[in-house]
Amino acid sequence: MLVFSTETSCDETSVCIMKEDKTILSHIVNSQTVHNKHGGVVPELASRAHLEILQQITKEALKESGIKLNDIKLFSATCGPGLIGGLLIGSTFTKSLSIGNSKPFIPINHLEAHILSSFFNNEIKFPHLCLLITGGHTQIYFLKNNNDITLIGETIDDAIGEAFDKVAKILGLSYPGGPEIEKKAIQGNENSFKLPKPLINDDSSNFSFSGLKTSVNLIAKKNIIDHNFIKDMSASFQKCVGDILTLKLNRLIAELYKNNNEGLSVSVVGGVANNDYLKKCFKNIEEEKNIKFIYPPKYMMNDNAAMIAWATILKHRNNHDLNFKPNPRLTVKE
Repeated sequence: MLVFSTETSCDETSVCIMKEDKTILSHIVNSQTVHNKHGGVVPELASRAHLEILQQITKEALKESGIKLNDIKLFSATCGPGLIGGLLIGSTFTKSLSIGNSKPFIPINHLEAHILSSFFNNEIKFPHLCLLITGGHTQIYFLKNNNDITLIGETIDDAIGEAFDKVAKILGLSYPGGPEIEKKAIQGNENSFKLPKPLINDDSSNFSFSGLKTSVNLIAKKNIIDHNFIKDMSASFQKCVGDILTLKLNRLIAELYKNNNEGLSVSVVGGVANNDYLKKCFKNIEEEKNIKFIYPPKYMMNDNAAMIAWATILKHRNNHDLNFKPNPRLTVKE
């Protein structure tokens, strides 16, 4: 069985052709650069870029894989959550291919695809925790199995990746901000600035990063934003984020597993999971709590069509629904 999938929820345009045995015949991810000068994603520009590139990379994927379009058995696309323009373009394009070839179309939830991405290269033991950290979402899910996924905590304002981007903009760094801050932080003193840790004493598993971003902005207005300030603030901000995630996860692991952690694991998925400093924070939890942290393949961390294809094969191959309407606020339970 061959699956053709598209991902167009934000500012990556991606297609993938995957076999049922997880063999990837072609996987193309085109990261839009048109947003760099704006310091963030402009929805209208993102939609136009998807429209311009999707047909081209589909032809490239078919050529690279050496197969014909009518060899595809299932067509799937991200149908939410995300920017509605991109969702409409990707899903309409993919639906058209499915209709033209008389094959089923399967709508895929972008967040669920992220959650299931770590199943691609890891053996998951249940119950399982998943920390999803991206530009648009910061969430914690509890999985009894891959069909029973419950949201137990999320950000009440800015997502973690969004906070990285906004702080980078305050410091005059380019977009996307996460890699830029991580790079500058290596040379900085992480104890230079004392930053707030919102909701850290709250009993819930929710997060808040808006106040942290505001604090960085207020400090920046009182200082000269030179090279040293950028390095030190980047390091201090990154440490603060790491402390927040560590404290929240430690508390949650203790509550859920009652120190009976042997063989259990926590997955970290989404683009921010690429941050090496945060991985070191999770490594410390791993050693202290005797609980394993696992990650998807690197090419499945940022938004990509391989995770959409994998979610199709792993769980949704029989969930055909040509009439499914893209939903920018789609949740995992929908």
